[in-house]
Amino acid sequence: MTLQQLRYLVEVAQRGFNVSEAAEALYTSQPGVSKQIKQLETDLGIIIFERVGKRLTGVTEAGAQILAHARRILAEAQNLKRYVDDYTHGQQGALVIATTHTQARYALPEAISRFRARYPEVTLTLHQGMPDQFADWLMRGDVDLAIATESLKDVPGIVALPCRQWHHAIVVQKGHPLLARTGQISLAELASYPLITYVRGVAGRIGVDAAFERHGLSPRIVLDALDADVVKTYVGVGMGVGIIAEHAFDPLRDPAAGLQLIPARHLFPANTTHVGIRRGTLLRRFEYDFIEDFAPGLNRDAVQKALQGGEISASDWL
Repeated sequence: MTLQQLRYLVEVAQRGFNVSEAAEALYTSQPGVSKQIKQLETDLGIIIFERVGKRLTGVTEAGAQILAHARRILAEAQNLKRYVDDYTHGQQGALVIATTHTQARYALPEAISRFRARYPEVTLTLHQGMPDQFADWLMRGDVDLAIATESLKDVPGIVALPCRQWHHAIVVQKGHPLLARTGQISLAELASYPLITYVRGVAGRIGVDAAFERHGLSPRIVLDALDADVVKTYVGVGMGVGIIAEHAFDPLRDPAAGLQLIPARHLFPANTTHVGIRRGTLLRRFEYDFIEDFAPGLNRDAVQKALQGGEISASDWL
């Protein structure tokens, strides 16, 4: 049994038992992957995958246990490498972060700028995507950290560290009737306008939908956008009223483009941004430093406590 065989095994399972896709991801050939898996089954004396003809269709009961052990062995092998790299080359390496557009555009630039200045020999890469992709990326080891508001905190195998709270706000064109209101805007009043906001699964959209539902309202969403910049663009052309993350409003650029912000903390619940880490991962010094710089409450001791199964409470660190 070799680590290479275990990698093939795990990759095939992660690719929905598609050997060709697994081979492509592993930069090898489909026959080579099939041969190694058969050899592993022969060496262990256990059938790991169910088959229909030559096609893999599932995993056997014993195979499920083998896969669980294989994942742990590969994770520990990766941790060993990370430890050695950190011990011998603590100022060098690579850090890969998955995040959403809103976080990348409005929350991360300063932290990343400081990190690059502190660790010039660490290659930092951002993967922008949808939050529902991040858990898979973390579990496969494609990224080291994931930063998002939703979809991380209830995923098995992922430690989600609450690091920042933020609120939604309303964005409108200058001269919009909502700006003439003397009191607080109600949800019913807001729902009477065509609305532009984030697509489901991004930037607290769950909380926005839930707020309207609690009041029995069915707002007319005329555009679901992946990011705040698209929302603001179409607010600017008069398509509707925008609901965005409060910190996604640029106080210099957006007013110059004819947009104004209306606070909406009384309408929608607060949102929590999380830093996601695969459970059992050994973090390197520069990863601890990046997390603490981005979220000062998350120092090394707090992160280690969480990774070891300690209780995660937003009130402790925010």
